[in-house]
Amino acid sequence: MPQITVGELAKLIGGELCGTENKVISSVAPLDQAGPADATFAQDSRTLKVHKKIKAGVVIGPPDSPELPCPLIKVQAPRLAWNKVLTFFAPELSLPKGIHPHAWVSPEAKVAENVSIGPFAVVSPEAEIKSGAVLYPGVYIGHRSVVGEDSILYPNVVVREEVKIGKRVIVGPGTVIGGDGFGFVTSGGRHHKVPQIGQVIIEDDVELGSNVTVDRPMMGATIVRRGTKTDNLVQIGHNAEIGEDCLIVAQVGIAGSTTLERNVTMAGQSAAAGHQVIGAGSVVMARGLVVGDLPPRSKVSGLPARPHTAELRARAAALNLPNELKRLKELEKRVEQLEAALGEVK
Repeated sequence: MPQITVGELAKLIGGELCGTENKVISSVAPLDQAGPADATFAQDSRTLKVHKKIKAGVVIGPPDSPELPCPLIKVQAPRLAWNKVLTFFAPELSLPKGIHPHAWVSPEAKVAENVSIGPFAVVSPEAEIKSGAVLYPGVYIGHRSVVGEDSILYPNVVVREEVKIGKRVIVGPGTVIGGDGFGFVTSGGRHHKVPQIGQVIIEDDVELGSNVTVDRPMMGATIVRRGTKTDNLVQIGHNAEIGEDCLIVAQVGIAGSTTLERNVTMAGQSAAAGHQVIGAGSVVMARGLVVGDLPPRSKVSGLPARPHTAELRARAAALNLPNELKRLKELEKRVEQLEAALGEVK
């Protein structure tokens, strides 16, 4: 791992140093495990007050951090600053520049000079691999597809034909971009495949996790806009359009022709039925199912999804249902007794 002094680290993240600047930092660790050679961080001052025995080499914290027994670097956004620290200590990519002799690159493909293409990768005719791109072992790039500058495709990624991948895109192992959308015509009880000949477009700075699928449409395009990030095991259906800077957590399913406007968050195992529009800034809570359009800044949960506060009230009422049923039976019994008494009076 590289090494850096506390003073150099403060300059790297643009923070205010409190304490000695000459101590050497060689690694990172959680706050409760960090030792004299480790850098660590805290998102808020309360966390630092709780941890009374801090033994770290340096702590990155907010401007209102308390005095510590070790060097402290104060920054306005500790988590963002910590990203820079992690980037500094991150190991370099293991693939050397160039094309491995066990890779197959079509002579009709256009490949920049400073790329890294690992063993058993395949680059098909008329595909284009741009400067700084990294293709790990087993990656397949289909006909006429483009991989943009400085993008990283991890092992066994499949990029089918006519896919456009932008700059600085990260694609996790096993992900398939441009597989056929789920389209069939049923006639006489048999299902006939509809050719899927549209495009898939992945814009700049997108990150797709492991085993994600982004489907090709029959016509038109499936689009993942700039800056969107997905977790693992996400399904994006044909003709879906995912807006800028969306967050899509694990096991989310987005059906065909669904539109997510910018900054939408879909939590784990949530889903959207087809042909829906989810407004900008909306949050779909875990396991929520969206079955209709949502206005901007909605916060929904449940099956089907509805405003989160309404869903919480419904869940609370459901938890009290056994008591209400018992109360109902008691009332029924009292009514029967009153009816019997009334009958005797008559």
